[in-house]
Amino acid sequence: MPTIAVVQGHAAAAGFALALCHDYVLMRSDKGVLYMSEVDLGLPLPEYFGVLFRAKVGSVSARRDVLLGGMKIRGAEAVRLGIVDGAHEGEEEVKEAGMRLGEELGNRKLDGGVYGEMRKGLYPELCGVLGLQVGKPVLPTL
Repeated sequence: MPTIAVVQGHAAAAGFALALCHDYVLMRSDKGVLYMSEVDLGLPLPEYFGVLFRAKVGSVSARRDVLLGGMKIRGAEAVRLGIVDGAHEGEEEVKEAGMRLGEELGNRKLDGGVYGEMRKGLYPELCGVLGLQVGKPVLPTL
């Protein structure tokens, strides 16, 4: 089923990666940053982090700035870079936005099996490095 990450404060390193694992990411605009601290700490990235960022962050320059530059990204900038779907002022606002989105998606009554296979098809390299098998699409009979 669709997943939504609501980031209430800082999401660094694995927290940032966890947020990116969701279908939709919302964060606060008044507080918190997204940050990959590994370059500043002198730690190598696991292979799957690089694959995740290539799959979920479309801009090559944004990936460079985040992963190699240790850029700390606030809400409005994260929206501009296409990393998050929305930035909301305050704790209540971002929570309410997440609830609204969840209700909208829930009302669609999506087929979870189909949705999951479609999601895996969007990110085949990521699924491969994680050992998830991407199924063949089932075509409707006419």
